[in-house]
Amino acid sequence: MRLDAGITNVASAGTRVQVNNSPMGVRWVQFKALAANGNLTYVGVDDVSASLGYELSAGNTVELNFSELGRGSDSASVPANVLYVDAASSGDKISWLMILDG
Repeated sequence: MRLDAGITNVASAGTRVQVNNSPMGVRWVQFKALAANGNLTYVGVDDVSASLGYELSAGNTVELNFSELGRGSDSASVPANVLYVDAASSGDKISWLMILDG
């Protein structure tokens, strides 16, 4: 397993941004909307938008544990490159921390 972290900037509100372009599987990820954000941010997959996604207020977090979706000793993951963010205000950011396969 490998740990990866970063900050994704949504330069233009209403334009989704890929979080990580790696095809490696994500077992666990936490997203945090930066406290300095001016408005809501959204987490989702490639169709995320201000009307479709998990909404985060400035300073709020969400944690996704994909490994719990597996059966028995098999742990599940999703490719990192399917995770996207969007924002209601240009320049808002989401920080992220993820545990990847490999």
